[in-house]
Parts: sequence; structure tokens; C-alpha cells
Amino acid sequence: MSSSLSQSHTLVIVPTYNESESLPVLMGAVREQVPEVDLLVVDDASPDGTGDLAAGFARSDSAVHVLHRPGKEGIGRAYLAGFAWAVERGYRWIVEMDADGSHRAEDLGALLSRAQDSDAPDLVLGSRWIPGGAVQGWPRRRELLSRGGNLWVRGALGISVHDATGGFRVYRAEALEQLDLSAVQSQGYCFQVDMAWRIERAGGTVVEVPITFVERREGQSKMSRAIVAEALWRTTAWGARHRARQLAGLFRRRRDARTTG
Repeated sequence: MSSSLSQSHTLVIVPTYNESESLPVLMGAVREQVPEVDLLVVDDASPDGTGDLAAGFARSDSAVHVLHRPGKEGIGRAYLAGFAWAVERGYRWIVEMDADGSHRAEDLGALLSRAQDSDAPDLVLGSRWIPGGAVQGWPRRRELLSRGGNLWVRGALGISVHDATGGFRVYRAEALEQLDLSAVQSQGYCFQVDMAWRIERAGGTVVEVPITFVERREGQSKMSRAIVAEALWRTTAWGARHRARQLAGLFRRRRDARTTG
């Protein structure tokens, strides 16, 4: 562990790529709602100067940090780099939060409160698709796509959560340390599914807290057909392997029962 142990228990990781318009708004909102947390901006060499902007905030606020990366490698790699940075510095809770305003700072307190409960869940998901959750500014088609995608994930993987694709979440640092994060290759929405499923398969506790998701206020959405396609084929492949292992285990147990019987 680094000798520069954080004085805060919580780090909010904000990956950025061309978020110069929305980042100041987000940082101001987080500072107002939960001033006790630290922030780490993970910037992938944004051409619009987001990294330089974040560095300016860091010079004036000791609770703001910046991790500059050489180029755009995707949100999954950005978060993995942020996780490693946070664990090295001794944070206990590690937050994923988008820079574009879709994750409301006023919901962050509820997620952190649940994460810090006495039962110490390993992962707290901000969920749009449980009672009390909502989305604002989405067309009906996109809502159906997200709901349908999450239903597919639940069926294919047997995962318990209702919003596995959501990216507003809080990890317990010890839970991340127990995972082999070097094996994570997924990106986009698929990365979020992958991480939640890894926590569950490791025996961790995953809980959901309702949030209101707001369509981004600045810039353009980074969702693309490639991201959706990756999520579909990866979850299908994972699900097929998962079900095959379940069936193989069932056959072994039946064979062993006949042998011993």
C-alpha cells in the first residue's frame, strides 16, 4: 500500500473523454452533496482539454486527483486503472460515476449510506429498474432496450440484480482486491455486467438502491452499436458456458449418486 494513505474513506472515479463542458458541473454538484469524498478523474487524453481542466481543479483542491492516460482505451480500462489507484492508496469505498450528468450527485449519498451499512455489502448498484428508480429524457425505444437487455442478462447468467448494466455504483475495496481484475477484458455496458457477475460468483453481496437516471445534458452519448453488440455476444457466450458448467455438474452429481447408491 502506498505511504500516501488517503484521509477520506471514499473515492469517486470519473472517467472522461471530451467532457470539458459537463465535468465542472458534476464536480461542483458532488462537492455540494458529499463534500467528504475524494474524486479521481481518469482522462483518456481528451482532445477538448478535459485532462488539463481536471488538472486545474486538482491544483486548487487537494481532494481532486487526475490520472492521465495516453489515449482512448474504453471505460472498462479506465475504471480498472482507477480501481488500482484507489486500492493502492487505501480507500475503503470506490464509486463509479459518469461525468456527463446522467448520474445525479444527489443520489450519491443514498448509495454511500447503503454501502457503509453494518452488513457491509460488496457492491451497491444504483438501479433504474427497481421500485423507486426512474429515467428522465429517454425515448421509449431506449428504455425498452435497457429493460430487455437486463432481462436477457438475468436469464443468461442467472444474476440476481435488475440493473446489471448501470454504471452508478459503489464497491467495497476489499471485494475488488479479491477479484482477478487482470482477467477483465470487457468494455462499455458489458464491463458493468461483468463486474457485477464476478462479485456474485465470488460469493459477494450485491444490493440495489433506486436512482433517477437523467439523459446526458452536454455532449453526445457514447453508446454505439458496437457497444451493444459486444454486450450481446459476450453475455451470450458467458451464459452458454455458465449453463454448460451447471449441466456438467448436475450430470456428475447424478452419476456419483448412482455409483454410491
